[in-house]
Amino acid sequence: MTVLSLYASQILILIFIIITFGYSAIEKLFQWEKSIAYYENHFKETSLKKSISFLLKVVVLLEFITVILCVFGLFILIVFHSKEVGLYGLILAAITLIGLMTGQRIAKDYAGAMSITVYFILTIIGIFLLQ
Repeated sequence: MTVLSLYASQILILIFIIITFGYSAIEKLFQWEKSIAYYENHFKETSLKKSISFLLKVVVLLEFITVILCVFGLFILIVFHSKEVGLYGLILAAITLIGLMTGQRIAKDYAGAMSITVYFILTIIGIFLLQ
């Protein structure tokens, strides 16, 4: 059996999370001022408004760490057939998504919170498959 046939779903989920979180982090970094302005407006009616810069830095850091863990996890899964690092990457992704969803709920953006739930479900499936 090939690695792909053994771990196809795990590989595809890791790739999906790498692309999703990687693009999100890079987009925030390269459009930092626009991101700050967007989130300040998005959270203008909440207690989070004054913490946007700090919280955005935390989110970007968590996204980058998630990507790094998932990239290494993907490599280790393919080469050494070990699932542990990829599992840690997906667990961090799930924690990050819970934080993002909480922010959307605080902002009363229920549609935004619901869209994050789709990513969360896929991440939980990935965690289940990597255990």
